[in-house]
Amino acid sequence: MERKEFSRLSARALRHIDTVLGDLDRDDIDVVLAGDVLTVSFDDGAQFIINAHSAAGQVWMAAGTTAWHFDYEPASQKWIASRSGDELMEAVSRAVSDKLGARIEL
Repeated sequence: MERKEFSRLSARALRHIDTVLGDLDRDDIDVVLAGDVLTVSFDDGAQFIINAHSAAGQVWMAAGTTAWHFDYEPASQKWIASRSGDELMEAVSRAVSDKLGARIEL
């Protein structure tokens, strides 16, 4: 994938996550998008990091003790982790939901 297309697609994914999580009416989560790094902070001090890694052409996510590397699949128009088969939005939803103890849909 060309770098420009990667930047466009990864930025769209990060903005979507930022918008949905940022719109939650909760005091126990804070979301900050700075460039190509999205930081999700929780009131217990834990942080999840989601970033666009342009050199690898992947979106990376670290949540707790788990990390994912997502590749864009044009056929499905989704970011999929090759190792686990997880889809980015589902993985973020699951990780944040588990952390907050409430179902969060992206």
